[in-house]
Amino acid sequence: MSDKARRLFEALDLDDSGTLTRAEVIVALRSKGPSLAASGDLPPWGLGDDNDSSALFDAADLNGDEVVTLEEFTAVVDRRFGWRDR
Repeated sequence: MSDKARRLFEALDLDDSGTLTRAEVIVALRSKGPSLAASGDLPPWGLGDDNDSSALFDAADLNGDEVVTLEEFTAVVDRRFGWRDR
């Protein structure tokens, strides 16, 4: 798990529950996405609309329970964004 993936997960976890919901990902990327991209915690091409955010959630929700854990999230974003374990 990369440090970048962990930081991104923590930034998207608006309620600090340790999991992400679809709504949380959409709202967080809409509100924090540009600043996350500017700081290097999200690739600029990772910014998108609500449909893109929802698709990222779907890709990360590996077991289909409508909740994304840190492990599910980092496995997907590390691969999708080309981040490597450190």
